[in-house]
Amino acid sequence: MEAYSVLKDLCIIIVFAKVFGILARKLKAPQVVGEIIAGLIIGPSILGLVNQTEFISEMAEIGVILLMFSAGLGTSIQDLKRTGAIAFLIACAGVAVPLVGGTILYEAFYGFSPWGSDQFLKAVMIGCIMTATSVSITVRALQELGHLKGIVGTTIMSAAIIDDVIGIAVLTVVLGFKDPSANIGKTCLLTALYFVLALVLGYGAYRLFKKYDDSHRHTRRVPIMGLALCMFMAYVAERYFGVADITGAYLAGIILSSIKDSDYIAEKMDVGSYMLFGPVFFASIGLKTNISGLNLGILLFCIAFVIVALLTKIIGCGLMAKAFHFKWNESLKIGVGMMTRGEVALIVAQKGLAVGLLDSTYFTAVILLIICSSILTPVILKFLYAKFPDKTEHLEGKYSNSAIAEPAK
Repeated sequence: MEAYSVLKDLCIIIVFAKVFGILARKLKAPQVVGEIIAGLIIGPSILGLVNQTEFISEMAEIGVILLMFSAGLGTSIQDLKRTGAIAFLIACAGVAVPLVGGTILYEAFYGFSPWGSDQFLKAVMIGCIMTATSVSITVRALQELGHLKGIVGTTIMSAAIIDDVIGIAVLTVVLGFKDPSANIGKTCLLTALYFVLALVLGYGAYRLFKKYDDSHRHTRRVPIMGLALCMFMAYVAERYFGVADITGAYLAGIILSSIKDSDYIAEKMDVGSYMLFGPVFFASIGLKTNISGLNLGILLFCIAFVIVALLTKIIGCGLMAKAFHFKWNESLKIGVGMMTRGEVALIVAQKGLAVGLLDSTYFTAVILLIICSSILTPVILKFLYAKFPDKTEHLEGKYSNSAIAEPAK
């Protein structure tokens, strides 16, 4: 009978996530906010109805993969090409500023130490955790607001993917200082090789899907094989190249975004994501939180950690976007959209724990950052879009005041 307890857990998660999602929508907040709060309430912090099991974690992972696949399907390749260079620089700023900010924060609390010492590497690890961006929360919020395909949404999507790659590369370097046996060059080479493979495989897959789709419009085989491509690219990325599986899923979506039935594929993916995997993923963020062991010192550090992590993303990404002639409100939207943290931050933190660069005491700060950023980002984005409406959903040369349409001279 114990094996069937997962059915009870799923029932509780689905009901609470739906109820609190509806309440959030009634309060004019994005539905994902309610789903995250639902996870917090039913988790060990409050009611203790559901615990974070391996099964729930795996379901949540499928949820974020499906969400990123759908996001890729909704991405315009033409817009992506035109925002690529700018997104890369925004991502660089979105890594560099939090990395420095997190390092300084830790040393301000616990004392400055010599370059290369264990204490200094622990400080840098705090900065590494801050570098990761989890675009999944922003994707759902932008989808609900109807701005995922706009100039801001496309730039955020592009920058967030690049951000994770750069952040993982930085983590590899830091781990290399801790463990000299780690082959940093090999890791960077594997990452580059995966993107080369994705380019070659992507072109071949696109031609096959396009040829079949042209003669078999709206057949269910197309979404099924599209899902298989998504899972394959996610698996290969994580298993053989050390790249985050969500990056592979997003690239799979981009590969299929230009075929005629891309919207049809996204529609079919949304059924499972909306009904089951999505709520499990967002609720699992709350399930991971247990604040019972906090003391005053750790609490103060957690508060400072969250504030610095949020502000450094907004400042780094926002100012870089402004440097490329985005309007101030667009720059702020990009900065806010980049400040969410999620599964990648947890992966970085777990790597730090494994090699002794992060004490388990500070893991609560990471969870709180994920909770706060996941809740605040959709709310702030909704406010910004209400106050500064974005009347154009695609580039098409209409953003004449931005660097996308007219590069800085």
